Amino acid sequence: MPRPIIVHNLNKEIKSPPHVGYCDSFQCRLRGLMFRKSLGFDEGLLLVEKRDSRLDTSIHMFFVPFDLAVFWINSEMTVVDKIIAKSWHPAYFPKADAKFTLEIHPDRIGDYEIGDKVEFKNP
Repeated sequence: MPRPIIVHNLNKEIKSPPHVGYCDSFQCRLRGLMFRKSLGFDEGLLLVEKRDSRLDTSIHMFFVPFDLAVFWINSEMTVVDKIIAKSWHPAYFPKADAKFTLEIHPDRIGDYEIGDKVEFKNP
């Protein structure tokens, strides 16, 4: 189980910011949210890569039976792209290089906007 963190938006207050797993190992990133039956409103994963890249932060939705709000964040802690990722879709790539991929409940798509600064904190 990845260690929990909270993703704060520094540009606007989120009353209940998501508590997500900090996923920086290959095994954790490989598994991601595949094979889960559901995702709670405050749950998700933060996939962490070693460098900013469009290719390294691309995702697929195979074996993920629900949609996700996905945000790509660069090493400067700025949101560079966001989408609603559809279940079973083959691939999504960010529009700009990113180091972090935040995958959370689709109802949270409005929590972060492109250009927002974020901060990761321990719960």
